[in-house]
Amino acid sequence: MKYPVKRFKSLTVALKEIEPFIRNGKHLRSGAPFGNFGDMRSREILANWLICAAFNSESQPERLTFASTRDPIGGDGVLVDTATEETWPTEHVLALVPPGDVGEIEPRVLAAVAQKLDKGGAAYATGKTLVVLLEGGGERPWFPNKVAKALPRPLHFGAVWVVGLQGVEAGEYVYNVTQMDEEAGIAHVWRVRIAADFDKWTVERVQ
Repeated sequence: MKYPVKRFKSLTVALKEIEPFIRNGKHLRSGAPFGNFGDMRSREILANWLICAAFNSESQPERLTFASTRDPIGGDGVLVDTATEETWPTEHVLALVPPGDVGEIEPRVLAAVAQKLDKGGAAYATGKTLVVLLEGGGERPWFPNKVAKALPRPLHFGAVWVVGLQGVEAGEYVYNVTQMDEEAGIAHVWRVRIAADFDKWTVERVQ
């Protein structure tokens, strides 16, 4: 379905625009939404950007981009196929690290998915892409395939992605981007490495 949207000129421009907020981790977690970009938050812009970067690494540059829209679907943004202008509304949820947490990451991701489903089940989720923003995903290993196998049935969401910071290496921000294939019970994982000057990035398929 098509929606009226507002989007950046390119993913390169978008990356430079959100650079200050990526460097400021506090803003990603609790910063105010941007009124001039559909009330999207910096973490939602970053997550949608990462999904586009991962997808385009196996398609065409700038084939998938993202945009903001308020009505009629709210302010988490949409993914946009620039070839067809088809759009997929996204819903975002944070999977935060609880104070003193030393447990496994997989239950935290699944709890975030369940939290969104509890908002309205099929009526709420159908036709939307769920994006889980994982805090602390680089601190310990976790197994995305376990999450893919354990996703709720029926899932209702059209797709589920998990994005999280793997680490900062020599000024480069490294993120893992994971697409859950619940039908096959497997996960597809890309590693997106943003250059220290935020002028470019590379993507590696790791699973």
